[in-house]
Amino acid sequence: MTNRRMTDDEFDASTAPFADMNEAAQRGTSLKRGGTGPLGSLNAGSGRNSSGHLPRTLTQVLSEANDRVIRNDLVDYVATPTGFDPLDSFIGGGLRKTELLLLGGAQGIGKTIATLQIARNVAMRPDQYAFYLSYEHTETHLMHRLLCLESVNPPEIDLSRGLKLRDLYHIITTQRAQQFSGREGEPGSLQTILSSNPRTAPALQRISHFSDRLILVKASPAVTTLRSIKEMTARLCEATGGNVTVFVDYLQKIAVHPERPRDENDKVTMIVEGLKDIAMTLDVPVWSIVAADREGLKSKRVHLFHLRGSSALDYESDIAIIMNNKYQILSKDHVTFNPYAAKQFRDWVVWTIEKNRAGRAMQDMEFHLHGSHFAFDQRGQKVQQQLLDDKVLET
Repeated sequence: MTNRRMTDDEFDASTAPFADMNEAAQRGTSLKRGGTGPLGSLNAGSGRNSSGHLPRTLTQVLSEANDRVIRNDLVDYVATPTGFDPLDSFIGGGLRKTELLLLGGAQGIGKTIATLQIARNVAMRPDQYAFYLSYEHTETHLMHRLLCLESVNPPEIDLSRGLKLRDLYHIITTQRAQQFSGREGEPGSLQTILSSNPRTAPALQRISHFSDRLILVKASPAVTTLRSIKEMTARLCEATGGNVTVFVDYLQKIAVHPERPRDENDKVTMIVEGLKDIAMTLDVPVWSIVAADREGLKSKRVHLFHLRGSSALDYESDIAIIMNNKYQILSKDHVTFNPYAAKQFRDWVVWTIEKNRAGRAMQDMEFHLHGSHFAFDQRGQKVQQQLLDDKVLET
């Protein structure tokens, strides 16, 4: 992304797959706002999102909700599953519109792997779109990660056919070199190389099932502001009938100019309040990665209060999940008692729901990480061992 805002023509080109949906989406989101009483004429004709700043009687709210149910518009009552179990069961079925979910943890714990995999799971649903903004990786690198992820075919996780990045790069460069030298006929495209190789063809085929519904943006910490994120999300909502989930990797990288925050905490406060505003006003779920502060990186177990700008993060988020390596946070008694058995947990990551407005908090679950394939085994379980902080979980 260059140091300027995306033009209308460029954005229209990037959202070309949604062009045919615009008219239907606009019809679907045009809602009745009239009603009796002193506020009836004030609210008549206003849209669902814009009316969030206008006063309405409870009668009008009930009438609008009733109209949506009659039209079989049940988005307020149905969550979008993440595909990770038991996470979905703990957070009420999945991601919900207007909610902000934060994912924190130490560097290298698998936050991007989990987030991109969940975005992929959302986009796998034929009626849902995932909007993934990455301040850390290019769109091409994310595509390469997805090819490795699809090679193990979640949730089956068939490692025997799994691709690592070096495998993928070797296949592409070797095949291209052979074509260039004339030993393999005319030079072919990347898609031709991937579709003709028995190791990459299945992954490419699986990606085709959701590639039109996963929108990627290489965001810039210099120019991709909250305002630009909101504008892009709003246009995607118009094109898709509002069926968009926003993923941000990661929160502290979002640009806040022209505002001038006093310090890091002030900046994080602006950003997290802005993301929550996007979730509320555009009626979409927002999932964002959050980096840990220095104290958190030194701690044996990262908690919500270790995230940079933690007070604002705790207040604004609806759900906050913290990731820790299971081996690192096992109680000393467990490791001392059976150190060999404990080593098997080095590739397991504990996800702790430290905040949950709609359900129980402090729920721990574990998922097996296959880092070289950029994949988690989505079939997790509640932790059964004793962890640090003298916390024993239910079994």
